[in-house]
Parts: sequence; C-alpha cells; structure tokens
Amino acid sequence: MFDAWSYPYASRRTVVYARRGMVATGHPLAAQAGLEILLRGGNAIDAAIATAAALTVVEPTSNGIGSDAFAILWSGGRLHGLNSSGPAPQAATIDAVRGAGYEEMPAQGWTPVTVPGAPAAWAELVGRFGRLPLTDVLAPAIRLAGEGHPVAPTVALGWQRAAARYATALKGDQFRGWFDTFGQAPNPGDLVRLPHHAATLQAIAESKARAFYEGALAERIDADSQTHGGYLRHADLAAFKPEWVEPIHVPYRGYDVWEIPPNGQGIVALMALNILSGFEFSEREAWRTYHRQIEAIKLGFADGRQYVSDPRAMAFKPADLLSPVYAEERRRLITDTALQPAPGKPPSGGTVYLCAADGDGNMISYIQSNYQGFGSGIVVRGTGISLQNRGHTFSLDKGHVNALEPGKRTYHTIIPGFLTKDGEPVGPFGVMGGYMQPQGHVQVISNMLDFHMNPQAALDAPRWQWTSGKHVSVERSVPADIAERLTRMGHQIDLSNTGDGFGRGEIIVRLPTGVLAGGTEPRTDGQIAAF
Repeated sequence: MFDAWSYPYASRRTVVYARRGMVATGHPLAAQAGLEILLRGGNAIDAAIATAAALTVVEPTSNGIGSDAFAILWSGGRLHGLNSSGPAPQAATIDAVRGAGYEEMPAQGWTPVTVPGAPAAWAELVGRFGRLPLTDVLAPAIRLAGEGHPVAPTVALGWQRAAARYATALKGDQFRGWFDTFGQAPNPGDLVRLPHHAATLQAIAESKARAFYEGALAERIDADSQTHGGYLRHADLAAFKPEWVEPIHVPYRGYDVWEIPPNGQGIVALMALNILSGFEFSEREAWRTYHRQIEAIKLGFADGRQYVSDPRAMAFKPADLLSPVYAEERRRLITDTALQPAPGKPPSGGTVYLCAADGDGNMISYIQSNYQGFGSGIVVRGTGISLQNRGHTFSLDKGHVNALEPGKRTYHTIIPGFLTKDGEPVGPFGVMGGYMQPQGHVQVISNMLDFHMNPQAALDAPRWQWTSGKHVSVERSVPADIAERLTRMGHQIDLSNTGDGFGRGEIIVRLPTGVLAGGTEPRTDGQIAAF
C-alpha cells in the first residue's frame, strides 16, 4: 500500500508543551509506556524505567535486557548520578583472551560480554526514588513483549541490516539464541511477539532484579557462557551493584552542563564546551562556528581516549581535565587550519536515550545500550536476554589506560546529560549513538545556549560528526558554502545523504512557570508523550 521508509517532502515537528508530566524517547510505544505509568500515579523515575524496559522490547536493535545504563536525575532538590555499567568478569584477562587466539578484543561472541547493568539500574532507581513497585513499572513492557507490537520503520531497517550482516558474520552454536529470537527480520508494521523476553521481564520485576543476578536467570547466563567459552560467571553477576556518583559539570553561557564522570565519555563533551566557552558565536550557519566546534571536540576526544577509563586506572582526575587553565591551553591550539588531534598534558589536581519529568519537579536523563546494535550477538536461549558487547572497547595492550583487567569498567560511550541554572534544574538532554554522543551534546547545547533555539529546533539542526584524523562527516543539509570552506581549511568532508550516524536525541526543559517543553529526534521514530 505504501513505503514506510519513503518521505519525499520536508516535515516539521514543533515543541510539545505539558504541565503534569512528559516522556521523550525514540519510539512511540515506549513513550506511551512511560505515560501510562505517570497516569497510574508513578513519578518521572517510574516512567523512565517503564520506558527503558519497553525499549528493550520495541527497539532491540539498540538495547536489550543485557544492556548497561547511566542516569542523572533531579529529585529532592539536587542532582544524583547513577553508574550502572558492569565490569569485566573475573576470568577475563589479557592473557586469557590472547590465549584464545585474539590480537584485539572481538566485537561479537561471548568474549566481549561484561556484566550487564540495566536490570540493576531499573531496580535501584525505582527502589530509591520511585512511587510504584517494579511489578507495576515493568507491566507495560511485559505486555508489549507477550502480546506483541508492530515494528517501527527505523527499527525494522536496523533489524534487516543486522540480520543480513549476521547471516554471514555470526557462525557457531553460541549465536543460535540470536537467530532463534531475532533472525526473522520484520518489515515496518509487522507484529512481533517475544514471549521469552516477557517471562524474563516478569522474573526481574517480581524479584527486584535479583533473579537476573543471583537466581535462575543468572544460572542460565552462567551455563550458556561456560558452554561457549565465555568468561562471565554467576559470581560476577551476584557481586554487581550499581554505583551512585556525583555528576561533573562545567559552566557554559551562564548555565551548568552536567555529565556522569568517567568511566563514561561525558567528560569529552565537557572538555570541548570548556574550550568553546572562550569563543563568542554570533551565527550558527557560519564556517567559523563549525570549525571551532569540530576542533574542540577533536581535542576533547584526544584527551578522552588517552586518559579516560575506570577511575581507578586514570592518571588524572576529572577536575584536572576540566581545569580552566588547561582549557585555555588547548584553546590556543585552534587556528584557521584543521589540526591533527593529539592528547595534551593536563595539570595534576547503538544506544537508546530517554528523559522524563513530572509535575512534582522530578526529572531524569537516562540511557542504556548494547553498544553496537544487537551487541555481542549473544541471546541466552529461552530468555530473550540480548547481551551487550561493551568489552570490545577494552585494549589488549597491558600498558594502555583502558587495558582489560578483571573487575575493571571499560571506557563507556553512553552518556546522559542535564542542564541547570543558578542551582535550579532546567532539564535533561541526550543524544545517543556511540562516539557521536559527546559531539551531539556539544552541538545541541550550543544550539540552545549560543543560538537560543527551542528544544525541537536544537535537535532538528544539521549535524556533523568527527570520525578520525581530519575526517568529518556532515549531513547534506549543512550549507554547501560551509562544507566547501571547511574543505579549504584542511578538513576532509564527507557528505551524508541519510541521518544515520548523527545520533538521536531528546530534550525536556522546565520553564520558569513550571510548564514542560520538549523536543524529540526527527531522525528516528521519536515521540513525546505528555499530559
């Protein structure tokens, strides 16, 4: 009847306003799951976890029950940060991985699987800040998995691409669970039921996630791992606890921009903003604006890749990397010629994102991910548990800051963001998508604070992505004269015809009147649900 992937005419979204509650994410059914919980008396934290659990069902191309998670939330008059990224298993050592025949960490299979943190994050956040029991909060996701749901266009496209790639890339019995669960890639609108997924979510809800870490689910994960040469064991799961952390921030244009501290890469965005704070921007669609932002993010990544890992392994503290003196030193490196990024010397001293807010002042920025699409390609048979491949980012070089070690957390790409002003919450924001995430944070924050864009316009604006060296990918909507000028400055520009790779974001802002204003990503199936 029609092609759900064909949109020949320009479309426009507008800012969504509401008073009592709002959920913004990349899938309409997940946003509605969060709204359902708000309408049942839950708060923003309950709604966020309902949405997160639903996303494991309706967007399995980007996350799963075996994901990691991070959150920044405003509750009780202050910010709180949660790091629920899991460490490497105790049996995972460089010698063991090299002994298995690998020269670098593989992307698929059991080897890159670290302890999943998402189920623990759900239980921790609801238990500490929610109003409803976890059984109520996960009920919409359980229903979506058990009764089935129609697949969204962007999800169907990612699913089909993954199935085509995995048909030749994934070999061996360890991947049978993935093919049994996800091997038949749907078209947009096809109904998909995930009964094993529903049963697992029910067990997590009834046990407050302990079934996943200590009970029958943990035993099944352990057995599958041992059968296929993995390192993850029941003891690794049982030992895991999410960590409450203090978010880190930098001032920017009279606001404070907040991120989760390392092992997350949010500090890359803060380093870039710290550099950019020394410049004045009068026009967004100007070559100098693009150039300076690209150069700042390159410098931030150079330091991030050199220094960021599990905090216990880092030579510098976040405060060292965010020093104004160091930012000025790095800022002086930006000229009118594209630079080859290199780390400095600081002074000593495939992902889903959502945000939610309620009428009582609670706000949450939440993100969870399998890292690369379907992650490791491992689905524990009969459970629906799709496991992340976060360990792929570990190094097998023993001298590297991010070298694989038992119990160590790796450099993590997923980052939630939050904005405050004068000690009061403005709202959560985030842009998902691997190494695009800090770049998306910088561009969205600049759009809002330098150029005073509303939340929807800030997400609609053309994006760029630095990939390596002097290579920069830009959306075709970036003005041609800017792309041409950047090329003359030494940037190697690649024009993209699709929105793939430029991240997917959501923003909620609380206005001084208390009214909520939200924007959602036009590059995916995003929606805001509100009342």
